[in-house]
Amino acid sequence: MPLFKLENEDIQITVKSYGAELASLTDIRTGKQYLWTGDPAYWPRQSPILFPFVGCTKDKKYTYNGEVYSMSQHGFARDMEFTLLTQEENSLWLRLCHTDDTLKIYPFPFTLDIGYEISGRSVKVLWKVHNPADSTMYFSIGAHPGFMCPMDDRETQTQCFIDFHTDKDISYNLIKRDGLVGIYDQILETDHGLTPIDAHLFDRDALIIENGQTHEISLCHRNKQPYVTVCFDAPLVGVWSPTGKNAPFVCIEPWYGRCDSTDFNGTLEERAYGQTLSGQQTFEAEYRITIS
Repeated sequence: MPLFKLENEDIQITVKSYGAELASLTDIRTGKQYLWTGDPAYWPRQSPILFPFVGCTKDKKYTYNGEVYSMSQHGFARDMEFTLLTQEENSLWLRLCHTDDTLKIYPFPFTLDIGYEISGRSVKVLWKVHNPADSTMYFSIGAHPGFMCPMDDRETQTQCFIDFHTDKDISYNLIKRDGLVGIYDQILETDHGLTPIDAHLFDRDALIIENGQTHEISLCHRNKQPYVTVCFDAPLVGVWSPTGKNAPFVCIEPWYGRCDSTDFNGTLEERAYGQTLSGQQTFEAEYRITIS
C-alpha cells in the first residue's frame, strides 16, 4: 500500500493510497503525533473518507428510481484504493472513480478527488466530487479524523476540554442502537464554548451537531489552551469517541450528510442533508486542521 509524505519546517503528514486516508500529522520540532494511531484495540481507522454515504441508511438499504440497494455504513470509498494524480512540494491529490462493482450498489458514475495541502502548522483537506453523467447524482460526503486525547502524557482525557468556539450551549442529536438518529435536542452546556470531556460524554455514541451551530472545534489541554483545531463550512459535525472503551482519542467530523432517522421512509433524494449534483457538475468542499 503506497504511502505519500508532505513536509515543511513545521509539520509532516503521511497519506495512504488505500482510502486516501490521512495516516499521520506530526510536529517536526517535537516529534509529537497529533493524529490517532489506528490501534485496533480501540478503532483501526485514523481519518477515513465517508462517501457516498455518511452514517447508516435505514435497514442498511436505500431506494432510488424504484430499486432497492444495500449500503454499508459510511459508504465504500474508505475501503478502496485511490490513484495518485499529482504530488508537489506542499500538496498532493488522489482519485477514485466508479467501477462496475460500485455501480451495482450505487448506480451513479463519479470521480472523487481528495487533496491535501500543508502550510505552516495547518493541513487543508479538499474534496472534489464530479458527476460525469448528464443525469442528477445524489450523495453525501464527510470526514472522520481522530486526534490524540489526551495529547500530553501528564494529562488524562477527563482533564481535557472541547471548545466549540461559540457563546451558546450546543444542541445535539444521538444515534440509537440501530445506527439511526432517534434521540433529539439534547443540550451540552458550555462556558463560552468550552466543555469538559466527561467520562460519560460518549456513552450514547457520537454527538451530532446540526444546523451550522459551529464551524470551528478545538481539543484543549487542562489549562483550556487548544492543541488541535478543525475549521469547516459543513452544515453539521459529529464528535465521537468509542463508547465504553476509554479510548485515548476524539474524532471531529465535518459532514455533508448523516445517517437516516429512525422514522425515515423516503428515497435517496429525500435523505437529510443529502447533496444533489447536476450532470457534468463538480461539488467542492474542504476543512482545515491546525496544530498549536
